[in-house]
Amino acid sequence: MIAGQLSQRVVVTRDAASTRALAGALAAAARPGDMISLVGDLGAGKTQFAKGFGAALGITDTIVSPSFVLMAEYRGRLPLFHVDLYRLADAADALAGGLIDDRQVEGVTLVEWAERLADAMPQERLDVLIDGSGDEPRRITLRPGDATYARYLDAVPAGVEAADGDGVEAAMPEDGGR
Repeated sequence: MIAGQLSQRVVVTRDAASTRALAGALAAAARPGDMISLVGDLGAGKTQFAKGFGAALGITDTIVSPSFVLMAEYRGRLPLFHVDLYRLADAADALAGGLIDDRQVEGVTLVEWAERLADAMPQERLDVLIDGSGDEPRRITLRPGDATYARYLDAVPAGVEAADGDGVEAAMPEDGGR
C-alpha cells in the first residue's frame, strides 16, 4: 500500500480481452519514466494487462511473461520494459541483477510481482492490483503513488459505469469498452 495514498479506481473486467482493453486505455496516459507495478496471484492477468498496454503503445512483438529472462524490452511509441520478479526471492536479487536501470527513464516499466521489491519500489508509480483468477471476473484496483500518476485514473474509458455513483467502483463492459 502507498503511504499517503491518493484516490483510487476499481474496475471489474469480465475476461482477458477486457483486461487488455483496460490496459490499452491506460497506455494512452503513459509518459517516459513511468513505473507500473502489477500485483496479483498466479493467473490473475498481469501478463494480459502487459499485452494490452504494449499493443496500445504500438508494440507488434508478442508480449510474454519474461519469467526466465526477468526483463524483456519492446519498442513502440515508448519503450516498454516488462519485468517479471516471480522467480526472485527479494529485492536484493533484482537490484543486484541490474533490473532497474537508467534506460527505463526513456520508456514505461511494468513490473509483475512488484511486491517482491517491496520498499525498493519508488513511490512515484501506479499500482495495479488484480484480484481474481481462472474464468472469474477480475477486480482491478488502480492506485496512483503521487499526483502525476492520477492521470491514469482519468484514462479509464468513459464507457465504464460507476457502480456506486462516485467514480470509485466501475465495471468494464464485456466488449472491453469499445
